[in-house]
Amino acid sequence: MPALQLLNDLKTMTQQHLQYAEHLMQQSEAKLNSRVSEDSWSVLECLEHLNRYGNFYIPEINRRITSSKTSSATDFKPGILGNYFAESMLPKEKLNAMKTFKSMNPINSQLDKNVVQEFIRQQKEWVELLEKAKNVNLNKIKTNISISKLIKLKLGDTFRFVIYHNTRHISQAKKIIAL
Repeated sequence: MPALQLLNDLKTMTQQHLQYAEHLMQQSEAKLNSRVSEDSWSVLECLEHLNRYGNFYIPEINRRITSSKTSSATDFKPGILGNYFAESMLPKEKLNAMKTFKSMNPINSQLDKNVVQEFIRQQKEWVELLEKAKNVNLNKIKTNISISKLIKLKLGDTFRFVIYHNTRHISQAKKIIAL
C-alpha cells in the first residue's frame, strides 16, 4: 500500500473522529454519562478509554518520529503481528466485546466534558503526527506498545492500530447516543 495513501486515509478517519467529538460537546453531560446497562460504558467512558491510550501512544510516536534518521518510504507493508492487532480493532457488524486492561478501563469514573475536550486535543495531535510521518519510513521506525515492552510494531501498524481502535470506540459511542 502506498505510505502516503495510508497516512491520508488515517488522517481522514481522525478528522471524522474530531468532528464527531466536537458534535458531542453540544450534548448534555447526563446524556454523555448514560449507559445502556450496568456493565457497559458511557460515551464519556469510551472517550476516556481512548484518551488513556493516546496518553501512551502520542508521546511514544512523537519521540520515535523526532529521533528518526530515516527518509520516507513510498510503500508500507504491514507486519504480521501489527496487521493482526490493527485488523482486530476494526469495528465489525456486531461489535465483538474485548477485555481491556484494568488501567485502561474507565468504568465508574467520575467524568465530565473535559474528557471530550481532551479527546479533541488528542485528535488534533494525531493529525499533526500523521503529517510529520510523511517524512519518515513507516516500515523502519518501530514503536513500543502499551501492553508489553517486549513487542515493537512498525510505525505504520501502530498508527493503524490506534486509529482503528479510536474508530471502534467512536462506533460504540454512536450506538450509545442513538439508543
